Amino acid sequence: MNTLLITGGSSGIGLATVQYFVSKQWQVFELSRSGNSSEQVSHIYCDVTDESSVQQALAEVMKHTDHVDVVISNAGFGISGPIEFTDSNAAKKQFEVNFFGAFYLVKAVLPILRQQGYGRILFTSSVAAELSIPYQGFYSASKSAINALALALANEVREFGIHVAVLMPGDVATGFTNAREKEIKGAEVYRKAHSAVAAMENDERSGMPPTQMARCLYKIATNQSPKPMYVGGTIYKFFCLLNRLLPKRLVNWIVGKLYC
Repeated sequence: MNTLLITGGSSGIGLATVQYFVSKQWQVFELSRSGNSSEQVSHIYCDVTDESSVQQALAEVMKHTDHVDVVISNAGFGISGPIEFTDSNAAKKQFEVNFFGAFYLVKAVLPILRQQGYGRILFTSSVAAELSIPYQGFYSASKSAINALALALANEVREFGIHVAVLMPGDVATGFTNAREKEIKGAEVYRKAHSAVAAMENDERSGMPPTQMARCLYKIATNQSPKPMYVGGTIYKFFCLLNRLLPKRLVNWIVGKLYC
């Protein structure tokens, strides 16, 4: 039986992905701080911001299987607010979860994949990695860092038969929106901050179903020769294409007009 290991699989895109892989008869190991086990899903406690917790979770996984086919780094959350008024600890936490959590997972799983001589590592990033969103600067930066890490990693591990790919979803309707940590300081200075974040959250709430991203991840996981970067959602593919074709100054001006 094929085996999936995923972080952040207890809600949102992660939960939809777990369910979709199970429907395809995969054995799933779901690593998060909360979750439930079932016949084909083994929940293992894991705090991705704690490297030792990640290592312990991987050790527990390998007690129950002799191989891992696909690894998906999906754990993440978002903060919002003016950069000037963002608390330094909140900014660090954003990177600890979104970036360093992915890094710790990669460090822990690579010895397993290298030894078996094959495997896939997928990262759930965001279109915000390419189109930096006002008042979500640290979220965008953390996802841009994921993309850069993944591209470098893809070249480093190719010789071991390991493929690396990134999925950048657009707006997806999940509990991620309500869980966002908002910085309310500076609203009297940055008067557009509240309306900008509200507009972005409205886009999220009317966004794609998480099952659509789950299907995308499955297609990437089972592709014989995956590309390094994928965009989730047709309209967002168009936005990212424009970002690559048009001058950055123009693209950033358009993004500003949309949200400011």
